[in-house]
Amino acid sequence: MIGAIMGVLVLVWAQGSHTPWRDIGYVRPRSWIRSVAIASVVGVVFKLVMKAVVMPMFGADPINQRYHYLTGNLAALLPMIFVVIIGGGFGEETFYRGFLFERLGKLIGSSTAAKAAIVLITSVVFGLAHYSDQGLAGVEQAMITGLAFGTTFALTGSLFPIMIAHAAFDVTALAIIYWDVESAVAHLILK
Repeated sequence: MIGAIMGVLVLVWAQGSHTPWRDIGYVRPRSWIRSVAIASVVGVVFKLVMKAVVMPMFGADPINQRYHYLTGNLAALLPMIFVVIIGGGFGEETFYRGFLFERLGKLIGSSTAAKAAIVLITSVVFGLAHYSDQGLAGVEQAMITGLAFGTTFALTGSLFPIMIAHAAFDVTALAIIYWDVESAVAHLILK
């Protein structure tokens, strides 16, 4: 729930500093239904591609031992779904994309080169934040997702689709663990 707390603290900071929420990415999509649908599909597909193609290329263990206790454990899964949606989708995106982009943008500017640097910096910070919980494989995966989500945010300026994609990515990760298909997905393409 650290992610959720970070997200709330960013919103409190924005309110207290009179920073418009728009400046940290709280921009309404033109169509909520379309945004939710597209971002959900993107999040699911992105996770499956990461698990089946990218992470095996890095030599990652096909089984996420840290979360293996969720396999077949509905009582543990349900609260974790809430945690990843609120902590990852809302909290991490509000902090790593919204807050850090806004702060770094004030520091180094808003040119294309500055935005590219911000995407790289926030991706590294986002990746390193996952080390204590997920090890090197988690850092690698988080850096790659940070690059994708950060680039999307740099191009759109809106957090909502990224929040939804991140939540879908994490819920998909939980689903493949719960149904004990991690190894099968990890070996789907690269044996």
